Amino acid sequence: MNEHPELPLRAVHRALADPLRIRLFELLVLRPQSAKELAARVGLPPDRLYHHLAQLEEGKLIEIAEYRPLAGGKVERVYAPTAVEPLVDDASPAEVARLLGAALETTRGDINAATLAKESGEERLIALSRTGVRLNAAHLADLRSAIEDLLRQAREHPDEDGVWTTVLWTAVDREDRRQTGRE
Repeated sequence: MNEHPELPLRAVHRALADPLRIRLFELLVLRPQSAKELAARVGLPPDRLYHHLAQLEEGKLIEIAEYRPLAGGKVERVYAPTAVEPLVDDASPAEVARLLGAALETTRGDINAATLAKESGEERLIALSRTGVRLNAAHLADLRSAIEDLLRQAREHPDEDGVWTTVLWTAVDREDRRQTGRE
């Protein structure tokens, strides 16, 4: 549910329709950070992130959590996520496609990084499963609910001895759902 009803939905989708912004948002979910800290994590200079952070702020996905004092009387902004659900039903198909494409691109980057880390001797899990199933709307809703419940439980009860793991799941109808009663 969009917790900011006055917010144009396009701002949320635009904010997340970029792999770097998805990565920044994910890093901020881990803990509040400054642009300098985020830049070190993504390997870019801080000045290259301000546009992306502004897009996330405009989309009401992040906010300034605090101003951290620096030497010489300067301050730096520390960003943290807000509570907004990015996918909403009245987004255009093109907006959803851009958002999902950015999520897949970000995941591709994660897979590439994990593969390179494995090649250099790190222990990394990389798993992918793809299958087709035939589900009516009720069973698809049950499956989605079960997966989302498992993910919510994992977020709410993280393993202190665990590692951060990206989980991406999709459900894509390969046929028009309005066509029922076929054999």
